[in-house]
Amino acid sequence: MSRTRRATRWLVPLVLLIVWLAVGGTLGPYAGRLGEVATNDQAAFLPRNAESTRVIEARRAFKEDETLPAIVVWTADGNRPLDAAQQGQATRALAALKGTPGVVGQVSPAIPSHDEKALEGVVQLRPDLGDELTSTLDRISERASGVTGATAVLAGPAASQADLSDAFAGIDGLLLGVALITVLVILLLVYRSVLLPFVIIISAVFALGVACAIVYVLADHDVVRVDGQVQGILSILVIGAATDYALLLTARYREELAGHHSRFVAMRAALRQATGAIVASGATVALGLLALLLSDLTNNRALGPVGAIGIACAVLSTLTFLPAALVLLGNAAYWPARPRPAEAAGGGHGVWRRIAPVVEKAPRKIWAIALGGLLVCAAFAPTLSSKGVPLDEIFVNDAPSVQAQATLAEHFPGGSGNPAVVIADARHEKQIIERAKATDGVADATPMTGQGRPGSGPTRVVDGKIRVDVTLKDAADSDAAKATVSRMRSALHQVDGADALVGGYTAQQYDTQKTAEHDRMLIVPIVLAIILIILVALLRSVLMPLILVATVALNFAATLGISSIVFRHVFGFSGTDASVPLYGFVFLVALGVDYNIFLMSRAREESLDHGVREGILKALVATGGVITSAGVVLAATFAALGVIPLAFLVQIAFIVAFGVLLDTLVVRSLLVPALVRDIGPKAWWPGRLSRRTV
Repeated sequence: MSRTRRATRWLVPLVLLIVWLAVGGTLGPYAGRLGEVATNDQAAFLPRNAESTRVIEARRAFKEDETLPAIVVWTADGNRPLDAAQQGQATRALAALKGTPGVVGQVSPAIPSHDEKALEGVVQLRPDLGDELTSTLDRISERASGVTGATAVLAGPAASQADLSDAFAGIDGLLLGVALITVLVILLLVYRSVLLPFVIIISAVFALGVACAIVYVLADHDVVRVDGQVQGILSILVIGAATDYALLLTARYREELAGHHSRFVAMRAALRQATGAIVASGATVALGLLALLLSDLTNNRALGPVGAIGIACAVLSTLTFLPAALVLLGNAAYWPARPRPAEAAGGGHGVWRRIAPVVEKAPRKIWAIALGGLLVCAAFAPTLSSKGVPLDEIFVNDAPSVQAQATLAEHFPGGSGNPAVVIADARHEKQIIERAKATDGVADATPMTGQGRPGSGPTRVVDGKIRVDVTLKDAADSDAAKATVSRMRSALHQVDGADALVGGYTAQQYDTQKTAEHDRMLIVPIVLAIILIILVALLRSVLMPLILVATVALNFAATLGISSIVFRHVFGFSGTDASVPLYGFVFLVALGVDYNIFLMSRAREESLDHGVREGILKALVATGGVITSAGVVLAATFAALGVIPLAFLVQIAFIVAFGVLLDTLVVRSLLVPALVRDIGPKAWWPGRLSRRTV
């Protein structure tokens, strides 16, 4: 080999490494800057075409921008009744808030409860306060605390949003740190190598830095929207996926390195064999995430392109930076261990060398037991309630807004201070109010007057429309309140010519739930179809992809069944957010099929030389260790979401972590190999792998 050619072989990986170091150094800090362009304004994530969203538009004709209500609740010290003097102090404290930065519209007077042991006042805030929300609430709390002999607390959507922002505070550093430390510890324990875990971690961090930089620019130009949930999921998704892809490539390079004297030849062979599986896996996850663009929920649509960008960056880093680093390091990357081929004595993992003969001896018994166990677990899936969660379950810990809401509900109607909003034709005002009041679950219905508050003068009419505030008997976030909204809509829609629209907080929650249900019915089959098409193209078979898609779908159903039991009896959740099953499906099915792609792409390769029945067993031995390690890493990475004290993320963390482990240890290890071993060459129908039939 000429000196020039030898120099070129070293030059290419060296240049790639330098480029990535420059890119990582420049873009890496963006991994901690997404919070600058993130918003936790929940009003920005409503269904696009829902009735409650149209109410927001209709209210603008009244020169009323969408507001975020903060509810001040005073209770007497010692649980005594509050007198007129204290009510006067509270009303003056509220009036003094007019003109405070962030406070908009009319400030209500202090209204006593029926038991006279509490007072309530509503302060309307701008919904786009962002980081200023907490300081605005602090000023309100400071002003309200001046009532003699009474304690003031803040409830309502504004207080909940402030607690939500606090829960996401520092999410970049905390979540990333926990995820990286978890991955590093697992890699050190599994691979017993000094350098390799750090190389893999650096590859994942570079991928995350590039992804965050791209998302930052797009969010800054309002192309995509990012909130705390999307922000946290992106970090976990990129770290987990990049590590999984890296493990597949490094394992294959280790095998090839043991069989070649040249590190360059070994890397070319490793890339040739692993690139197809890595690209197919990345495409599966990315396209599955992009299917979320079909959702009518803005936060679902936001996660789609953001997550797909993250996956693309993970694949790019794995196929460029990682090969360059491994080639430059050679055998040293695995020190103090020595690379060995999977088929050599001691190669592969001892556990899988013992499992393979068991699968070979009784494949039908193995897959029948595995299938039966999964079906039993899946039978509990319908018991998982996904109708949304009440306010007191949004946070894992006891947030101040939750305690304040409980105090409010103790003394006032559940929907007090957070009414349903009706926009209707002014000619039908009497009918609208009568029907609203007659609806089961409604406490009161009052038209908005010219003074900008309910019941204090003649009804305000704008462009022939009126606004009616409807106070519900039940808490605004409860299932009972949502049912009341549904009944009220049915009643008001029957008033001919009224063109009544029902919106407000409860209606928004109801519409979000219904939209999420529609999204699941639409997106789930599309994601399965995407996965099926990719598998058909990769494996050049029809029956095998159908088997794999069916097994990952069953794994998801089994995971939901177990989650239903754990959420109710261990975590104490009454249900999940409406979007949790869809998120869990996209992550678990798209990521779970990765392991089957890794296994079956290797099985196809081995079957060409050894026949189908022996090929699947050789593939199980060769990939068992790396896929199990990848599954443990991904499960641990998603489990890191549990450090954020929000039920939504805790639930996603459990579903994905448990589902990945179930898929890795049961579906991919036992069910799929046993099925393929039992079916034989027909499993690859209509393709034909080789002349061998066994």
